[in-house]
Amino acid sequence: MKNIDPAKLDLIRMAAERTSGKSGRELAPVMLALITSANKQGIRFSPDEMTLILEILKKGKSKEEQVQIDRTVKMTSSIFKKHQK
Repeated sequence: MKNIDPAKLDLIRMAAERTSGKSGRELAPVMLALITSANKQGIRFSPDEMTLILEILKKGKSKEEQVQIDRTVKMTSSIFKKHQK
């Protein structure tokens, strides 16, 4: 966390606040907003940073919700890959 760009940290904190108490399915719009906001600011998250974000989002969630988060991330990733081509 110490070596992460402060702008990225702000986006991560914002996502953590917006996802607090939400279920796995409710996270998709938040993740899309986070990535869209970052892209508009010219910010790209590395794979390690994305892993960190996901760990934060999964914290305190049930196993089922964690699996749903993983599915949502895969779906979101495929959508963004299509839009970037």
